[in-house]
Formats: sequence, structure tokens, C-alpha cells
Amino acid sequence: MTNELLLDVRGLSKSYGDSSHSLKNVAVLNGIDFGVSHNETIGLVGVSGAGKSTIGRIIAGLESADRGSIYYEGQDILRLKGARRKAVTSSIQMIFQDPYESLSPRMTIGQLVAEPLVIQNTYKNNNEQLWKLVSNALSEVSLSPERYMNRYPHELSGGERQRVGLARAFVCNPRLIIADEPTSMLDSSLRLELLDLMDQLRKRHNTSTIFITHDLALTYHFCDRLIVLDRGVIVESGSPKQVIDNPQHPFTQSLISALMELNHL
Repeated sequence: MTNELLLDVRGLSKSYGDSSHSLKNVAVLNGIDFGVSHNETIGLVGVSGAGKSTIGRIIAGLESADRGSIYYEGQDILRLKGARRKAVTSSIQMIFQDPYESLSPRMTIGQLVAEPLVIQNTYKNNNEQLWKLVSNALSEVSLSPERYMNRYPHELSGGERQRVGLARAFVCNPRLIIADEPTSMLDSSLRLELLDLMDQLRKRHNTSTIFITHDLALTYHFCDRLIVLDRGVIVESGSPKQVIDNPQHPFTQSLISALMELNHL
């Protein structure tokens, strides 16, 4: 692993049992290799079922891998257990696709944003500092602490809830953000607004980002590099300009063609 990489994924493979029993296992990832540099934003692009969300969930510790290694800050986090893994990966945060399901309806917005800090016991003996950080995080995503701190998720719009998700992710000053289709449930104007806000936050916090999406158009100005997946295999990678303007693989070419057709509707 080079010193330039924050994250180095090697030979990552994952299979799931087949519910029809016609096959014992269905491969979702098959030998995935890629790296993420410090302060870099990469886009994992592919259709539904390509394996991109599975990669994010394995890195975040929400799923296990069958084979492979994931080096984060020089340590293979797939080999770490319990408190040790929790300590090493505490600077990895995830933003989920569905703002309606990712926020507990029984917690206030303030409690939801504070939750990552509470889990990490970061400010266990300094309640004043904890709530100051929560207040700052809400302000960063343009949600007034005075107005939103004591409200509940059902009182917020979808765009506001996704801003709460951003505040939760950035409140503990992470080094790596995994954003899993964070704009897919928002309308087009709110998508661009949320991406612009994410861009400001990642630059302010010097954060690397894995942006998982099926929408190539969103990646052009947001990502430094694209990785295109098809059925659990990386078929193409490069800068957004290289991949979108001059796709080499037939699968990528089909994605671009579909995008062009949509733009002409």
C-alpha cells in the first residue's frame, strides 16, 4: 500500500445464497481492486445489482466479505475485530440512500446528529462541547439549530432529512465518507443542491468520498475519478471526462447511450 492511499481495496469478493436454490451462491463481487487517495472523490457507477452498494457496506462494516483485503490507513480492517476495528474505522461515515428510513422516528434531530459522537464516546464527559458540535454541524448544512434541534424526522421534508444525514456524517470530522445513492430520492433541483453542499463539506473537512450512484450525469463535475461496475466486476475506470466522453467498454458505452437518450427526451 502506498502512502498516497487512504483506502486500498484488494481482491474483494462476495457471494449471496440463491433463494431459488437453483444455485448455491450468486457472486455479487468478483475480485474488486481499487484505491482512494486522500481528499479524493471517486464515483462507483453501475446499474442496480452491479455490486456498488455492497462494496460500500463492506467498507463501512455493515456486511462481511468472502475474500479480499481492505487497507484503511495502513491496516486491513477486514482482519480486525470488535473494539479494535471500531477504533480504526471511527473516521469512516456513511450517508444512506433513503432519508425516510435511515433516521429513527423516535429521536430528535439533535439526538440523531449527536449519535455518532455518543457511539464513539468522544465527548462523554463534556456534554457542552458535544452539543456545540451538533449545533455547528446543523449550521453547516443550513439547518438552523434553534429551529431544527428539537424537531423529529417526520416534521422535515426529504431534502431536509438528507441534510440531517450529512450533518450526522460530518459531525465527527470523518476522513472517509461513503455516500450510497444519497440523491436518488430527491428531485433534480434538490439533487444538484445536495451535491453542491457535499462538495463544500468535503473540501472544508478534507474528506475523501466514495460516491455510489447509477446516474453518470451527477458524477461529471463532482468526482475526481470514476469506477464502472458491471455484475461485480470493474470494467472501466478513469477521470469523468475520459469515461463519459470516450467510453471504452461496451457496458459503459451502453450507459452513455442511455444517458444521451434521456437528455433528448
